[in-house]
Amino acid sequence: MDRTERLYKIKELLRQRTVVSFAALQSALEVSRSTLKRDIEYLSTRLNNPIQWNREAGGYRLVESAQTVNTAHELPGLWFSSSEIHALLTMQHLLANLDAGGLLTPHIAPLMDRLNALLGDAGEESTQLRRRVRIIGLAQRTVALQHFQCVGTALVQRKRLQIAYAARGTGQTSTRDVSPVRLVHYRENWYLDAWCHLRNSLRNFALDAITTARLLETPAQDVDEATLDAESGPSYGIFSGGTVQWAQLLFTPERARWVAQERWHPSQEGQVQPDGSYLLSIPYSDHRELIMDILKHGAHCEVLEPASLRQVVGEEVEKMRMKYF
Repeated sequence: MDRTERLYKIKELLRQRTVVSFAALQSALEVSRSTLKRDIEYLSTRLNNPIQWNREAGGYRLVESAQTVNTAHELPGLWFSSSEIHALLTMQHLLANLDAGGLLTPHIAPLMDRLNALLGDAGEESTQLRRRVRIIGLAQRTVALQHFQCVGTALVQRKRLQIAYAARGTGQTSTRDVSPVRLVHYRENWYLDAWCHLRNSLRNFALDAITTARLLETPAQDVDEATLDAESGPSYGIFSGGTVQWAQLLFTPERARWVAQERWHPSQEGQVQPDGSYLLSIPYSDHRELIMDILKHGAHCEVLEPASLRQVVGEEVEKMRMKYF
């Protein structure tokens, strides 16, 4: 029985009986006197459990008071082994690194502190593991914490939001009421899929472009999953809507060894050619994000189809040539 199980076992015995003697606890846990004393001390002082020694009754008991009722002193219904706690702490470390601006971390930090406390001395293993896992985020944009919290509240409570949104494409700011549908973390940044009551259609909003956000009492308009997936799922990238076309991209043998292992879209189709090159077919409806990913491969990527995409990419290449050469 590891330490985590012992701590829960002690709490279980104290709940089941009015008073539990030291001998009874030691027998149930099969540990030494010093180990049991440390566990009781840990539960009482570090995890805020109201455990008291009753001299007259000759045992320990839980003593709830007005002060302890509102104090968090357990993980109700949760039983964690040491390995599970290690996994949770490591997962939190990954989330903290993926989470631009630490938007989620403050809300789960108290739980992480409790898990660290449960591990005690064994927590050094998790600390070492987290120190040796490095995540490098690129192109993360800052989101105001209060806006993130407001969006999260609206999603959970199914309420509408009034937002001021600065569209980077046009440089214009508009105020609109939206019904939040889904929060999306995509390429290091947060986006909100929502029904826009100004445009009367589904729209995608970058959270970092929201300059003000206010929770409204009006119930949000629901959008069924099928409609949402039909709007945002078929095409490439974060941009949605419009007619879906299929792009055919041919990568050189040198670059094929990388691209063949990448997932550009859930519905993509790829095939290695006889000469070692790689033909990738992906659906798209808006070329803006797709051409950025094509251009980063330079001469190693050729657009075969459709002709309209090939023309747009060619125009971008010509602009760069005129600017730099």
